[in-house]
Amino acid sequence: MGTSLRALGAAFTAATTVATLVGVTLCTPAAARTAREGAVGGDLLAGHGLIAPAGIKAPPKTTGSSYVIADAETGQVLAAKDPHGQYLPASTLKTLTAVTLIPRLDKTKTVKPSQEACNEEGSAVGLVPKPIYKVDDLMRALLMVSGNDAANALAEAHGGLAVTLADMNKEARRLQAYDTVAKTPSGLDRPGQRSSAYDLALIARAGLALPEFRKYVSTKTAKFPAPKGYYEIGNHNKLLWRYPGMIGVKNGWTTKALGSFVGAASRNGHTIIVSIMHYEGSFWDDVAKMLDWGFAARGRSTPVGVLVDPVPDTPPSAKALPRSGPALAGGGATPIASGTPVAAVDRSGGGAVAGMIAAGAGLLGGLVWLVYGVRRRRRAGHT
Repeated sequence: MGTSLRALGAAFTAATTVATLVGVTLCTPAAARTAREGAVGGDLLAGHGLIAPAGIKAPPKTTGSSYVIADAETGQVLAAKDPHGQYLPASTLKTLTAVTLIPRLDKTKTVKPSQEACNEEGSAVGLVPKPIYKVDDLMRALLMVSGNDAANALAEAHGGLAVTLADMNKEARRLQAYDTVAKTPSGLDRPGQRSSAYDLALIARAGLALPEFRKYVSTKTAKFPAPKGYYEIGNHNKLLWRYPGMIGVKNGWTTKALGSFVGAASRNGHTIIVSIMHYEGSFWDDVAKMLDWGFAARGRSTPVGVLVDPVPDTPPSAKALPRSGPALAGGGATPIASGTPVAAVDRSGGGAVAGMIAAGAGLLGGLVWLVYGVRRRRRAGHT
């Protein structure tokens, strides 16, 4: 027994050393609790300050409290600032509403909004309690003109606010957007509601993989049903008209949340995602500069983290796992090698590398443990 335990310890030490060299944290069931205290997407993303690669021009300065610049294809986070800082998301939360409901609702379904939904405060598309809307129309209103009334009408079409919020929060967990808690489908401020720039980038990336989502956020103008005919609505994302290759996504603002934005643009076959939160004033110019920086930096710098992939619907059993070799959560994104130089990093967030992994322990006869659901304990969000 003693010999077996010593062999087990030696094998685990060796496996951990190998994992560290390739930038992967080896997680066993016993180590899972420690890993959960790290930052989803990589150790460096636990920092509160600027997190940027060395050796290239620094990202543009911004007054936003938090941001993420990422490569949509690889999931590589190119630069960030307080990426897991928890803030009020305002209407950027509508991206989670859409990602949750697009696969669940028939876009041809006719919806009659309640009077309560039509009377929702804040930005609205102007719904009336008549059965003249399709889910397709309401999704367009949700993502183009940030209709809070449309958000509530869609929630009603899905079975009500309680069901919709439960599914939104379940979807956030599936995406590993652990900083996000939805209390409304519209993003209107409510106690306990929060998100992060990292999570908004994750959610937007998931949305862009849905053809309908991509169509809605990229539409500049559209006809919207009215009791007598229709009227025209226009997308609130100003960069659709100003930035070449802009795909769109979502902006938001409340007096407490300040400005927030998540969006994506394509250039030469590549797509960059930018999310920014808690921005006082107009953020459009800063976002455009961040997109430019992202296109220039992709493939030329070492990533500072990764946008992780969603949790599989059915976690693989131990029998199905490979007998040896590390595996990266987050798709084919390149891991950050141990010792990679990174400039201007505030690592006060601390914690272990999280969510990157499972590793094989071939020295133990093929016994492999895989742990999912990595998250970190972070400071409370702004209100």
